[in-house]
Amino acid sequence: MTDLDSLQYTAEHEWIALDGDVATVGITDFAADKLGDVVFVDLPAVDSGVTAGQVCGEIESTKSVGELYAPLAGDVIAANQAVVDDPSLVNSDPYGEGWLVKIRVSSVADGLLDREAYVALTGGEA
Repeated sequence: MTDLDSLQYTAEHEWIALDGDVATVGITDFAADKLGDVVFVDLPAVDSGVTAGQVCGEIESTKSVGELYAPLAGDVIAANQAVVDDPSLVNSDPYGEGWLVKIRVSSVADGLLDREAYVALTGGEA
């Protein structure tokens, strides 16, 4: 399992794992739990550019439809086809097999949270 303290988070309930200039992005277990059973995931295309804070995809569950926001600016270098084929991975393994995209980062957005700040944001539920 991923060390949750090593990740950065957004107020939109996404996690970011930075490795050099490549960020792996997914949604948190808190978000996955609030969404309910995820049944559809729409991810940005590989080689497309994303802008921090802008919508870049969609996650649909049995309860609602949520937008996926790019937490960083850059180019998408990978989209997790396994999640597109089996959206339930977002619920069963949000920090592992349920990752969503990998972005070659051109700039890091302000306002990313550490684990402690994210847990505070969620009222201690994360």
